[in-house]
Amino acid sequence: MLTMPTLDPGANGRPPLSHLTATVSLLIQLSTGVQARLLPAPAVRVSFVAVDDLVETLDRIALETSFSGAVRVDRGDDVLLAKAYGYAHRGYRIANTVDTQFAIASGTKGLTALAVVSLIEDGQLEWDTRARSVLGQDLPLINDAVTVEHLLAHRSGIGDYLDESGDHPITDYVLPVPVHELATTEQYLAVLHGRPTAFEPDEQFSYCDGGYVVLSLIAERTSGIPFHELVRQRVCEPAGMHDTEFLRSDELPRGAALGYLSIDGGRTNVFHLPVLGSGDGGIYSTVADINSLWRGLFDGRIVSRAGVAQMVRPRSDAPSASMRYGLGFWLDGSGSAVMLEGYDAGVSFRSVYDPVSRIAHTVVANTSEGAWPLTRHLGEFLARSAT
Repeated sequence: MLTMPTLDPGANGRPPLSHLTATVSLLIQLSTGVQARLLPAPAVRVSFVAVDDLVETLDRIALETSFSGAVRVDRGDDVLLAKAYGYAHRGYRIANTVDTQFAIASGTKGLTALAVVSLIEDGQLEWDTRARSVLGQDLPLINDAVTVEHLLAHRSGIGDYLDESGDHPITDYVLPVPVHELATTEQYLAVLHGRPTAFEPDEQFSYCDGGYVVLSLIAERTSGIPFHELVRQRVCEPAGMHDTEFLRSDELPRGAALGYLSIDGGRTNVFHLPVLGSGDGGIYSTVADINSLWRGLFDGRIVSRAGVAQMVRPRSDAPSASMRYGLGFWLDGSGSAVMLEGYDAGVSFRSVYDPVSRIAHTVVANTSEGAWPLTRHLGEFLARSAT
């Protein structure tokens, strides 16, 4: 939720997005006994030895890095790999499973964008709706020319409520108000207020958490439906994401993972993040539901296919990250892959989907850095499989 992905090699240990136009034909027998068959794809051939090596390598990396989280790889309707490691609750030794709900931090922005675009398609908003027309007298420092499209594309120029410089540890306490005071969309006005404009609208790309909170305010006020419920109705339900929801961090259900500040120890992120997330982050999901999101998105079940095309059309280059950005989604620098990523205290998440090969891979961890080594290896493996 808090920090813009810096995907250049070595930055915070996070890998760049590989070109993932890969099609894999294989039969995997996991150690759990789960078996999934993939339809043959003659363009790419992966031996059983290579598949065994992949699973063995993921297990080794997980052991070496004390990975705690879940991994899943899909092609179309077929699950190629699904596996969980570590603990959702270390104190009670509750193990993570492939059905555990994990926080996905800024991965939430994709769902926020979809909720907003669905309102546009219904005629309740327009791409060029001015934020001021909905905000009224609130947040007077936001430029009157800022539109919904500027906010979706991170090109609004509004001042952010979080420091995106990356000069502080991810486990710092960065929120300017007590976390329990951020439980409704309207309560975020307190942290958004007083942030001076950084640049003129559409002048440049600048990743902005505050912009997506403003989008949640606009969506909630326009629709008359609380933002969390709006996301459930307009994104989760049509996509079949039955285990995805905004959860309070101080009353997580048994099936949700606590976020831990380090790979050992018991300190959690409960004082680091809003008690209930908003448009910029904080939703909880499962690796299965993330795959359902990709399928629902590109099947046109959440917004129209024309709307999807608008969202995955590159609006900005992010050269330092070897990436591009659409509306709510990161895009491969030159290929067809689409990505969501989240990074926070006690959270790391990346999911990559290639609509050409229909291959998705998702890694989510309930630690700050845990996802990056595994998602790097999966990206490299799939890229090699495509050559």
